[in-house]
Amino acid sequence: MHRITFHARPTTRAVRHELFTSLGLPGQPPRYAGEFDHLLKTALAARPLVLDEAQWLSGDQLEYVRYLWDDPYTQLAVVFVGGEGCYQTLRKEPMLSSRIFIWQRLGRLTPEEVLDVIPLYHPIWADVDPADIAFADQHAAHGNFRNWARLTARTHTALQRIGRTRVDREVLRWAFSRLATTG
Repeated sequence: MHRITFHARPTTRAVRHELFTSLGLPGQPPRYAGEFDHLLKTALAARPLVLDEAQWLSGDQLEYVRYLWDDPYTQLAVVFVGGEGCYQTLRKEPMLSSRIFIWQRLGRLTPEEVLDVIPLYHPIWADVDPADIAFADQHAAHGNFRNWARLTARTHTALQRIGRTRVDREVLRWAFSRLATTG
C-alpha cells in the first residue's frame, strides 16, 4: 500500500511527482506527461493507493486519479481519506464519485470501541488495564485516532523517561502534561 498526504492544493504535475517519490521509483522522473503516466500506471498495477487529505485535491487532480484508476491494466484500488470537506470535494466530480464503491464516514470511537481497538493499535496499549485506557480516552484522546496517535507518542516517551515498561496512570499523567505544553 502507498499512502500519500497532500497539504495544499497540488498541481497535477505535483501529484505525479508525489506518486513517483512515494512509490520509490528509481532514476529521475520522466519529463513528458505520457511517459510519466505510463510509468505510474505500471508501478501502481495491483497496488492499493491511499490519498490522505483528499479534500485538497482539485477537480483536475481528481480527474487524474480517475484516469489512472480507469486503466484496465492497473487494477488499482484507491482509498480517499480526508477531513472536513472531503466528501463534498469528491462528490463534485461525478466521473469519479460514480466509481466510489463505499463511502465511509469515520467518527469518534465510542468508549466501548476504544477498549476494543486501542489495545490492538500499538503494543504499548496491549496489556494496559482497560480502566487506564478509558481514563486516557476520557482525559486526552476523546475517541479520536489523531489524539490517540499523539498520546501514544507521548506515552512512549514517558515510559522511556520514567524508566517504566508498562503504562499506568502515573505514566499517563506525565504524557498528559506533555500534550498540554505542545498544543
